[in-house]
Amino acid sequence: MKVYIDGKYLKKKEAKVSVFDHGFLYGDGVFEGIRAYKGRVFKLKEHIDRLYESAQAILLDIHLSREELIKLVISVLRINNLKDAYIRVVVSRGVGDLGLDPRKCPKSSLIIIADKIQLYPEEMYKKGLEIITVSTRRNIADALSPRIKSLNYLNNILAKIETTRAGVLEGIMLNSQGYVAEATGDNIFLVKNNILLTPSVGCGILKGITRDAVIKIAEDIGIKVEETLLTTYDVYNAEECFLTGTAAEVIPVVKVDGRIIGCGTPGKITLKLLAAFHNLTKCEGIKIFE
Repeated sequence: MKVYIDGKYLKKKEAKVSVFDHGFLYGDGVFEGIRAYKGRVFKLKEHIDRLYESAQAILLDIHLSREELIKLVISVLRINNLKDAYIRVVVSRGVGDLGLDPRKCPKSSLIIIADKIQLYPEEMYKKGLEIITVSTRRNIADALSPRIKSLNYLNNILAKIETTRAGVLEGIMLNSQGYVAEATGDNIFLVKNNILLTPSVGCGILKGITRDAVIKIAEDIGIKVEETLLTTYDVYNAEECFLTGTAAEVIPVVKVDGRIIGCGTPGKITLKLLAAFHNLTKCEGIKIFE
């Protein structure tokens, strides 16, 4: 495996960052997780756009154009000869001193990693997940906008610790007002009366690339979509539930906090959207190899 770090392609064992990098010291930076399927990078432009928007929000200069960064992502996949991969693009504030001041970091640092990933066991896509509602609340936008995909993921990690201790793979995070926000690493959808429901961006969520793709797929095949306020009551009484994310793709949920969702098996709309999403990944995206 070769990892790109600031202009160099390094072997995995040689890929290192400085202990004075503010991404390491303070989580000061942004990142994106991107997928490649069968020789195509899915929604690459959208991911890069979101990376630059996150960077803009924290006054972080990436020092490259979006087009240049897209070419670098492709080059890392080519060098590693990967057609199916998970790509992690990381931009840290760069090397500075032990203080907080970002001005002490003269240049940001860029890292691109391409590897394999499987977030959930394959059988879970057929049987569905059991999840819980965690006590850790999602960061409030007034303090740190959840739309910034930052290197500081402690909020999500604390929630993930709860799910691990409960023996489940995912958990629902509520916002400060008690409304459903998202899972620890995924967006959440419900189906009720043949309507697809998902928390609005105003609920304090990361505006997921896969989330947006699923919304468009649903609308294209005639399923009504509502971005709205949802409570755990709505989750418990949903006919179907599923999660979406770059690594997760579209995964059914069949039990929440001990309550069986619907019939306790992945629902028809969930399975239809999952199949349509897989079809989309086969034909849409920037080619890695010409």
